[in-house]
Amino acid sequence: MTTVTSPPASQTPPASADRPIEWRISDEPVPYPDAIAEMEARVEAIRAGTAPEMVWLLEHPPLYTAGTSARDEDLLEADRFPVYRSGRGGQYTYHGPGQRVAYVMLDLKARGADIRGFVRDLEEWIIRTLASFNIRGERREGRVGIWVDKQPYGGLRGQEDKIAAIGVRVRRWVSFHGIALNVEPDLSHFGGIVPCGISEHGVTSIVALGQLVTMEDVDSALIATWPEVFGGPMRGGEAAWTPPSALP
Repeated sequence: MTTVTSPPASQTPPASADRPIEWRISDEPVPYPDAIAEMEARVEAIRAGTAPEMVWLLEHPPLYTAGTSARDEDLLEADRFPVYRSGRGGQYTYHGPGQRVAYVMLDLKARGADIRGFVRDLEEWIIRTLASFNIRGERREGRVGIWVDKQPYGGLRGQEDKIAAIGVRVRRWVSFHGIALNVEPDLSHFGGIVPCGISEHGVTSIVALGQLVTMEDVDSALIATWPEVFGGPMRGGEAAWTPPSALP
C-alpha cells in the first residue's frame, strides 16, 4: 500500500494566486494504473472546484509508457518491462526506481491559459532544481526535455545526454502527467526503448554526473524552486535568471 504524505510545513511552497496546492510524496513505488486513476479523479475534482491543485512526487516500478506520438519501432524490447499506452504527449519513456516522477495537476485556466508557457515553466523548474546540485540543465531546440552537456562532467566534447523528460496532458484546462527526473535509476533500463524517439543521444542522471544526492534531497530542491517558477513574478518564465557561479 502506498503511503501518501505531505512535506513539512517549513518546506511547503506558497500557493499561487493565494490558492493552496496539495503536495504528496509517496514512500513506495506506485503502480502505473493506480497513478493514472488517481490523476483522472483529481483532474475532475479540480475542475469541479472540490479539490485543490496537486503536485505528486513518486516513483514507479520499472515500466515503459507510450505517449500519443510513440512509434512502434521505438519499442526495442517489448517483453522487458510492462508497457502502458498513455494519454500524455510525447513518445516512449521509461519509469522506474531512482527516478523522481512529479505529476503536476494545475488549473491552467486560472493561470493564464497558456499551455506552451506551462511546459516552459516545467522546464525551468527542472533547470533550477538541477542548479541546486551544480548541474547545468539546458533546453535544446527540437528536443523535448532537459539536457546536459557531458564535457564538464568528464564526458566527450559535444556529448549531450537527457536527464529529464516532460510529458503532459491537459483536459479542459486542467493539467496532469508532468516530469521525470533521473536521480539514480538503472540507466541500462532505457535500452529497451528509443527514449522520446531520439537515438543519437543517451541518458544520464544526477548521481551519474557525480552528485551523490538522495531522493529526499531532490524533493527538497523541487519544493524550494517551485515558487520561483510557478508563483509571483517568476511565473511564466519571463524573468531573467543567472545560474549560480559555481556551475561549470
